[in-house]
Amino acid sequence: MTVSNRDDPAVVQAAAALAKRFEEQLPELTGSIQQLLISEIPELRGQAQLLQLLHDHIAGSVETFSTVVRNDIAIQNVTSPTAALEYARRLAQRGVSVAALMRSYRLGHRALLAGVADEIRTAGLEPGLALGIEERITAISFDYIDQVVEQAVAAYQDERDRWLEHQNSLRTSSLHQLLSDEDVGADADVLEAAIRYPLKHVHLALVMWYDKSDSESGIALMESFIRRAAESLGAQQSWLFLPLDQTTGWAWIALPPGVAPDAVSRLQVFVDSATAAPAVAIGNPLPGVDGFRRSHRQAQDAYTVATTPGSGARRVISAGDPGVALAALLGKNVAAAAEWVAEVLGPLSEATDSDNRLRETLRVFLRSGSSYTAAADELHLHYNSVKYRVQRAVERRGRPVEKDRSDVEVALILCHWFGSAVLS
Repeated sequence: MTVSNRDDPAVVQAAAALAKRFEEQLPELTGSIQQLLISEIPELRGQAQLLQLLHDHIAGSVETFSTVVRNDIAIQNVTSPTAALEYARRLAQRGVSVAALMRSYRLGHRALLAGVADEIRTAGLEPGLALGIEERITAISFDYIDQVVEQAVAAYQDERDRWLEHQNSLRTSSLHQLLSDEDVGADADVLEAAIRYPLKHVHLALVMWYDKSDSESGIALMESFIRRAAESLGAQQSWLFLPLDQTTGWAWIALPPGVAPDAVSRLQVFVDSATAAPAVAIGNPLPGVDGFRRSHRQAQDAYTVATTPGSGARRVISAGDPGVALAALLGKNVAAAAEWVAEVLGPLSEATDSDNRLRETLRVFLRSGSSYTAAADELHLHYNSVKYRVQRAVERRGRPVEKDRSDVEVALILCHWFGSAVLS
């Protein structure tokens, strides 16, 4: 039998069956396309939240395309998946070019067609039927891409226009100039006037984020939160907020005299009690322009630790928390850190509840100067329980800690902050 007409019933049926296999292979296909886009388009490399949205966008787009092929849906009735449109909006908010967005669709389209060709070759179909399937799916895919790209670009442009209107361009550009490593010198007073924030104070920097945003309310919620947080520290009018997108923002609080020593602990208490509070990463209170920058970098480092996949959900994290600065420094390559942790801790690095208890007890014990009493007080355990767990942890590791104690302490810090991301 020789079939070349892409609308022949046999071709339609076979193409639908092939599209069904794409749905069955959705996790693998999504992962490979995401990796391709990230490696080919540097602008798409970003924080974990944006990468997750890219993953959801790809998965939704592939699944929608498969549905179109399987059910012979008219292209004019197709709409982009919600995640795809939201991803376009987030790129607009972050200032990623529309060219990068369009290129991602072209590369994804190419990868999908390559997958179609592989499936057809693997199936060993009669040449005429194989050609008909390839022609049908290729034609539908081009029509589909043409339809959804137009919708994505429209969403991007609408959001970009709205976002530019939302931001005060002078204030934003002045803030970015201030955050650069350049010596602002005599421009400090000009920048202070432009951003409408006092730079000669002691500054407490924050990164705020929501894991999910059900509407455009994220920005309003973050702005409301930072206003109330500043008021709780006695800085009613001395705060600055810069939204990055609907779920993430930067903020600074200019602390009144005498507040700095306990500002972080007071803010942590406020986060725990505040309604609709975002998750918060906090820098250390530091003075002047250099302190404004340094506290911000510390908050970003703490944010990186808190949002590393596998690290566990935390509502508040501070750069001053024991081990956070070290974890941020060593966690820039989590895969390599995980390998090193496994080498140092051996079986103690396994991701079990029992090993987690042993690791945490050993971490506190070593940090307490190998004092069973101090560790027991901190962990709210009996002295003998701490002693037993420490012994079990050493046995589980398979060798004593005296010779490489510093390595063990660092490995335990990484386990504490990064969780399953560095566990076996």
